[in-house]
Amino acid sequence: MTERVLDRPRSRGFLFLDSHPAGCRQLVSGMWEAVAAPAAPPPADGPVALVIGSSAGYGLAATLAGLKRAGIRGIAVCFEKPATARRTATAGWYRTAATAELARAAGRDLVFLNGDAFSDALKDQVAELVEQRFGGKVDHLIYSVAAPRRTDPETGATYASVLQPIGEPSRTRTLVFDDAGEPEVKEVETAPATEDDIAQTVAVMGGADWERWIDHLAGRGLLAEGFSTAALSYIGSPLTEAIYRKGTIGAAKAHLEATARGLDKRLAELVGGRAVTSVNGAAVTQSSTAIPGIALYVGLLRGVLGERMVSPAEQLSELWDQLTGVRPLELDEEGRVRLDRWELTAEVQSAVAERWQRATTENIADLADLEWFRGEVHRLYGFEVPGVDYGAPVATEVAWPGQTG
Repeated sequence: MTERVLDRPRSRGFLFLDSHPAGCRQLVSGMWEAVAAPAAPPPADGPVALVIGSSAGYGLAATLAGLKRAGIRGIAVCFEKPATARRTATAGWYRTAATAELARAAGRDLVFLNGDAFSDALKDQVAELVEQRFGGKVDHLIYSVAAPRRTDPETGATYASVLQPIGEPSRTRTLVFDDAGEPEVKEVETAPATEDDIAQTVAVMGGADWERWIDHLAGRGLLAEGFSTAALSYIGSPLTEAIYRKGTIGAAKAHLEATARGLDKRLAELVGGRAVTSVNGAAVTQSSTAIPGIALYVGLLRGVLGERMVSPAEQLSELWDQLTGVRPLELDEEGRVRLDRWELTAEVQSAVAERWQRATTENIADLADLEWFRGEVHRLYGFEVPGVDYGAPVATEVAWPGQTG
């Protein structure tokens, strides 16, 4: 067993080369504690759920909230890499191992699969597990996949997503940190996407694979009566809409929402089911830090709201309550569950916009919660997590759940 002292991360900007096993475990434990216990203990034979994209961000929050709040059992799917002689495992690998420990302690039968969620081979593996281990029916499916590329299993074509505006170049303010951790506010310009860029981004991050999962399960008769599915999404602020909601990612999200409307009609007829998108609020995630302007916006949002920001664990607890009938589904006029209302009030957005206009390298520390933001980025990889001894050696080779080595 390889042990290393990982007292500080190796990183290039927001790209981290290592993750800390004990820190990741402690982070997951903290997220678990942030999920409020349900009013009544969930039944031992809780609903069968699939979480596609379970190891990071809102997908991880969905897994933990589903376990504790709804008592789910079933299958969690992600794509992570193990430790090597030179590198630790990915943070998601360690977070998955920690999640599995919590599931076992809670008495929940949750199987963790590591592989390409876009592939039909993994969909077949999931379907067979549902048939053999979980009574042949799925009650809920959460879809939370953020990936840079996707290979279409039918054509073999590989598509790559891009972060670009549509129609014209975008100039936006953004926040970067140098190698010493010092912040800088600057403007960046991003060239507009081509039609091919837009199509490829929609092919990766739109609703095609989500619908393929539903088709795969329905084709084998695995959808329970009343089956519900939610794809996790984000709209965000007018301050970031040029690169996000009105850019290539926004086109993909619009496709996701259109897919939800089509699936909702089909599922209602097929099993009396529902399909929705769940629009979540802002958070620091591994995928969001790559988007120009998002780091500045989230840091300023935290500066305005402080502890009033609603964590992913709290948001996904609310989603599970709605999916399982503890609370009725609360949908906007386009059929979306809105978990972001706390972020997009006129009062909050006005305060953030005022700080956005005033922000400079010299005053950013007064306007944004930089310590929190920087810490959140580090905590994604298991660093700067309270209660962890970073001077102690830690085993980096951690077995995947259900495996012995």
